[in-house]
Amino acid sequence: MQASSKSYLLAIVCVLLAMMTIQTGASFAKQLFPIVGPEGTTALRLGFSAFILCLVFKPWKHLPTTGNRIPIIVYGLSLGGMNILFYYAIERIPLGIGVALEFTGPLAVALFSSRRKRDLFWVACAIAGILLLLPDMSGQDSLDPLGVALALGAGACWAGYILFGKKTGTQSSGGATVALGMTVAAIVLVPYGGIMQSPAFTWEIIPLGIGIAILSSALPYTLEMVALRNMPSQGFSVMMSLEPAIASLAGFIILGELLTLWQWLAILLVIIASVGSSFSNAKKQAT
Repeated sequence: MQASSKSYLLAIVCVLLAMMTIQTGASFAKQLFPIVGPEGTTALRLGFSAFILCLVFKPWKHLPTTGNRIPIIVYGLSLGGMNILFYYAIERIPLGIGVALEFTGPLAVALFSSRRKRDLFWVACAIAGILLLLPDMSGQDSLDPLGVALALGAGACWAGYILFGKKTGTQSSGGATVALGMTVAAIVLVPYGGIMQSPAFTWEIIPLGIGIAILSSALPYTLEMVALRNMPSQGFSVMMSLEPAIASLAGFIILGELLTLWQWLAILLVIIASVGSSFSNAKKQAT
């Protein structure tokens, strides 16, 4: 029992560290925008992440068959779209709000896969949170409408990433699948970032790109794998629901981004919807 408690505590620490590292990486990435823009930052993150993951998981040993390549390609394109749209979004809106809006993607996948009427309450919570975040064009603290739309677009790509990730997960190991998807995303977006921001790329930028790749992809993915081995998937989902709050704190500490009371309330509603969805899915699987 004591060993089990220690394993669960380790899992909780790993999930918290994973969320902290990925949002710290996003905060550092945002500080690169004035130098290489969202396009260049995306190219650095995806390029080095793909390189690191390929070294670790050796995806060439798990290449899909000819008929199963389309899901991997769409999975990789969804991953790339999620990254570039999210970076475009947080260029215009605070990090915590961007993450909360992006969270609508996986939340929609979880809720719309359920047929229970009681889950409509969690849908209502999520919609209420989004409505509170929608730009008030006349307000002093109004959000950029394009930034909001881009964050929701990133959420849609996240939904595609989840759906096609499930289709590819049976074809190879989880790590190899992520490495293949990251490689597809890098093949598309590294040249795009290089073309758009080629004058800004210098040798001084390379270490920062490696750091962002480790913080945003390699390290959190490793920590999440450790956590999933030591805690139920429901507990993992509930813990991950705190990510918008972690992102808001990272934005405040690293970037000095202050949110209004209404924006914090909106983020809380999205978190409540995510936690409720996690419990609902766990009950559905148990029956």
